[in-house]
Amino acid sequence: MECPHPSGFHAEVRRCYAAAAAEVSRLVRATPEDRWSAPTPCREWDVRALVNHLAAQHLWVCQAVAGYTPEQIGHRFAGDVLGRNPVGVWTMAVNTAVRALNQPGAPDLLVHLPYGVRDLGGFARELTAETVVHGWDLARALGESGRLPQDAARYAFAEFQGYRDLAGTGQFDLPRTAAPGADAQERLLALTGRDPQWSAERI
Repeated sequence: MECPHPSGFHAEVRRCYAAAAAEVSRLVRATPEDRWSAPTPCREWDVRALVNHLAAQHLWVCQAVAGYTPEQIGHRFAGDVLGRNPVGVWTMAVNTAVRALNQPGAPDLLVHLPYGVRDLGGFARELTAETVVHGWDLARALGESGRLPQDAARYAFAEFQGYRDLAGTGQFDLPRTAAPGADAQERLLALTGRDPQWSAERI
């Protein structure tokens, strides 16, 4: 089954997905041993739990491309997927996901996801947006500024803006009000309920 996308969609989603994943990979590799238990802007997750969440999502990609359904995958990616080698598992997860998306015609494939059937390109766009935001979370947890490339922020903002009620999913805080003239990152953080001044030291 296929769901054709407009011209240029394949290249854009692949480029943005790879860029977002590469930034998280940089951060994961830079995480000191004593920071895996550090708090993040996602109140219920420390650094390890955040990376675990992202790794599990990326592991879904190659499984979905292979035609597996949520029922067949079952609880394979529930709980701790990082084990004793969080950097290695994350790297494997993201590399296999990028390779799967780069297969000829892959973004047009219809795949089975926990919430229904969607084209892989749309799922990749969704996952890219979430990876961008969680990349900011991870950067802040590690003491970095979390400054996003404006094209990444615009891409994620456009995706999340299309969702009716982010807070209603239980995965986001209530949206904040962005200041007049706010840039793409400021609007993205406001929409996803994040405090742009968050730091572990303030907790």
